[in-house]
Amino acid sequence: MTIRKLLLTTIAAALISCGKDPLPKPKAMLRLDYQKPEYTTVDIRLPFTFEKNTVADKISNIKLDGINNAIGVNINYSEMKGTIYLTYKEVNSNNLDTLLRDAQNLTQKHTIKADEIEAIVYENPKQDVFGMFYEVGGNAASQSQFYVTDSTNHFLSGSLYFYAKPNYDSIYPAAVYLKNDIKHLMESIEWKE
Repeated sequence: MTIRKLLLTTIAAALISCGKDPLPKPKAMLRLDYQKPEYTTVDIRLPFTFEKNTVADKISNIKLDGINNAIGVNINYSEMKGTIYLTYKEVNSNNLDTLLRDAQNLTQKHTIKADEIEAIVYENPKQDVFGMFYEVGGNAASQSQFYVTDSTNHFLSGSLYFYAKPNYDSIYPAAVYLKNDIKHLMESIEWKE
């Protein structure tokens, strides 16, 4: 009788447990939440002003290059392990084509690792700011690049780099957040006369 009960219990358990195939749990994804951006105007020894996100730790490395009349500015985001590098150059009567070509060539160098490069035209006639924003997809070294100019006096280019191996899946949340900061920076530029 006990064998019979054991056999019935085993058959009942087998029938109850049958039905759905077991599914493996999906891999957990790290959720990175960043605070809502708040912007403040940056007005330092530069020929332009712009707004930066308060999440950025600091602005550093304002370097003057007497040869090319270039100014370098770094906007550091240590929490995201990234930096937006800005380079300002004066436009004169014969260097605008060279400045534009150099900025575009810098972006094209990433085509080796990039899955795609999307170019978005930027125009703000009211502030006399015109340029291009490049979103670089894939495991490229720089995820976003841009340049803006007034075509007569000012030229500003910028690139976003992370202090990590460029693994697009891992840096994607930070890259999207900082892409939006770059777009805001472009929209807030005002040239000084």
